[in-house]
Amino acid sequence: MVAADFHGVFPYLVSPIDAAGEVKAEVLSRLCEDLIGAGVHGLTPLGSTGEFAYLNWAQRRRVVEVVVAAARGRVPVVAGVASTTIADAQMQAREFEQLGCDGILAILEAYFPLADDGVYDYFRAVAEATRLPVVLYTNPNFQRSDLSLPVIERLSRIPNVKYIKDASFNTGRLLSIIGRVEGRMQVFAASAHIPACVMLIGGVGWMAGPACVAPRASVELYETCRRGDWAEAMRLQRPLWALNQAFARHNLAACIKGGLELQGYAVGAPLPPQAPLSAEGLDDVTRALTTIGALARVA
Repeated sequence: MVAADFHGVFPYLVSPIDAAGEVKAEVLSRLCEDLIGAGVHGLTPLGSTGEFAYLNWAQRRRVVEVVVAAARGRVPVVAGVASTTIADAQMQAREFEQLGCDGILAILEAYFPLADDGVYDYFRAVAEATRLPVVLYTNPNFQRSDLSLPVIERLSRIPNVKYIKDASFNTGRLLSIIGRVEGRMQVFAASAHIPACVMLIGGVGWMAGPACVAPRASVELYETCRRGDWAEAMRLQRPLWALNQAFARHNLAACIKGGLELQGYAVGAPLPPQAPLSAEGLDDVTRALTTIGALARVA
């Protein structure tokens, strides 16, 4: 395991699955190798872009196993743990720790809504199941029961709950989180936020699917923010935000997988019943990637 000081660009990895339901290990390994070569600071399998909600346990486990083997300790691997039950989430966290992960991205799935105490109990139980640092995942746009500010503050007092990845569209919420946790927890942005702005207010990086297809541009933006060169950071941010907007108009997993296919990675389409990227979406992604130099210019 590598040192648990998470910062920088953590691409949300796709989960390439073949027609027989097997993980395409060679494709995933190659993607990990190229992302590390591009300078990313960590890898996150089984995030939203990884389509965790569409995978069975054997597929999830295999995805993480492949990513840990490909990383070879060069960058931290923070694996997504998602469930509707505490017992299952704890099992996943323990298993991923045994596989050699460096951190856990804790995700709450819920069918029936939960009160704050239930949300707190779920994330606390995941943290107590592992010695690894835990990243809380909050996405009020998709989750039926989300993390409120009081719950986030309570969770920040658990020793190994060290980070939060917020996928809301509300950057003011991030500033509120930073104020409430008083340094006990660090904040990662998502593709719903403007990363340079999140870095300006005290964020430590971003965990997001677009970094899969734009790793070099993402790393350059992060390093520019770290230097405090905000004028240059905004120059770099504008074309990257256009990429985020393209993804927002279409299915995220379809966009990332479609972009990777354009770049020569045979990751396939999103898992059914999700639709593959439309012709319009493919044009949007092609233009956005070409603009940032992540795809050869077309005539």
